[in-house]
Amino acid sequence: MTDLLENLYNAFDPSQPLPAGDPVYVDCREVRGDGEIQVDLGKEMLLSKRETYHLYGGHRGAGKSTELFRLKQYLEQNNFYVVYFAADEEDVDSEDTQYTDILLACTRHLLEDLKDSANPRPLLNWLESRWQELKDLALTELTFDGLSAEAKISQYGKLTANLRAVPTLRQQIRQKINPHTVTLLKALNQFITEAKQNLPAGCTKLAVIADNLDRIVPVIQESNQTNHEEIFLDRSEQLKGLKCHIVLAGRQR
Repeated sequence: MTDLLENLYNAFDPSQPLPAGDPVYVDCREVRGDGEIQVDLGKEMLLSKRETYHLYGGHRGAGKSTELFRLKQYLEQNNFYVVYFAADEEDVDSEDTQYTDILLACTRHLLEDLKDSANPRPLLNWLESRWQELKDLALTELTFDGLSAEAKISQYGKLTANLRAVPTLRQQIRQKINPHTVTLLKALNQFITEAKQNLPAGCTKLAVIADNLDRIVPVIQESNQTNHEEIFLDRSEQLKGLKCHIVLAGRQR
């Protein structure tokens, strides 16, 4: 009996979202509300002729990631190419996150996922023009001269990895990137525009889903605003400026 109870208990790990189509999924709309992610978000993204921007909110443990996996499957079944990432796993420290961290995370995942669909040159040129002041923060002695495109792309990964893992470098990286976020977005949009014309067979639209942003801890900044206000309000227009559909998973207030 003990083994049976242990197996049963461990078969349901509340910290892990269910993959789309999992047979143990339970439709909780009757008690949680009538919202249906495939209708409320999916249909709008599918039918809209312009890019859409969504903040998908809910309390911790309410099943947002499970629903976002269902949205991802629905979009992929309807000719979307979806770039999904759980931000807290590789890109941000949930105890200390700012807008710049999320922008770099989006850049890295789009670049890595779509490097075969578009020329990464605009983004590589942006990084190369600032490499002298950033390379020490990426903890590398590499110069861009002679590096392959793949090796250059990996330098974005080093920056986001250090943002998450090296607190002593975090603020320095932000201070170097923050004045140039507009030009970074411009380069990223050039890359996205070309990538959308060369998506894998059958795909006609592009979406980014950034999950687990609800785990970001509110921190009061020098402006007396929280980082949540900076990310989701003050800088929302920049994120909405990306030339693709965006879904951010945020905290329910």
